[in-house]
Amino acid sequence: MSEKVYKVLFLEDEPTIREVLTEYMLMSGYEVTGAERGDTAIELLKEQMFDIAVLDIMVPGVDGFEVLKYIQANCAQTAAIMLTALEDEQTQVKAFNLYADDYVIKPVSPIILLKRMETILRRTSKLVSDGEKEETESGLCLKEEAYCAFYEGKQLPLTLSEYLLLQKLYKEPNRVFTREQLILSIFNEDYIGNDRIIDAHVKNLRKKLPIACIKTVIGVGYQFDKEALER
Repeated sequence: MSEKVYKVLFLEDEPTIREVLTEYMLMSGYEVTGAERGDTAIELLKEQMFDIAVLDIMVPGVDGFEVLKYIQANCAQTAAIMLTALEDEQTQVKAFNLYADDYVIKPVSPIILLKRMETILRRTSKLVSDGEKEETESGLCLKEEAYCAFYEGKQLPLTLSEYLLLQKLYKEPNRVFTREQLILSIFNEDYIGNDRIIDAHVKNLRKKLPIACIKTVIGVGYQFDKEALER
């Protein structure tokens, strides 16, 4: 972690979990603001900037998904981790469709949660600092050191997971990747769940890319279509 003090919004209505995880975050040097209700979390987001939000889903007031929607619409620099006991595939897909950066199932080791926060913040901080530089290159351009992509000089609004997926496909355009291989490239070995989560990421990525450059290879997975860049 850098010397910067990162600000965390922690939405959790269960007192024991909130107190324990908050203590770990504080010991790791984070500045933590807690909330028990979803509507309270949104009010806090209106009042101040946070580097990352850790959101339970089932909370009083509006749920964690509504808070996530608010973040995506109004707080572009705030990363979001969903921290929840809901482990069904449908809920996880919904979270990633709403552009969550990660999905962590409770109970979770505080150390593992801190590592996931650290990984996301390390990458998003590079995106913010390096992504502000003026880009003049034509076509699709990936800036690996900044974890961001540009098209015709304009930065694409990709989440970290979407960028990593695009990067994996882009670097080997002649190769067809299975969903399992793509999951490993994004989550390493931390992800527990159905490999169809990749389909949700591809769907979102296609919406954000100005060109149709991701091909579906039926029965196998996905491939980058290099010829799409030349059309």
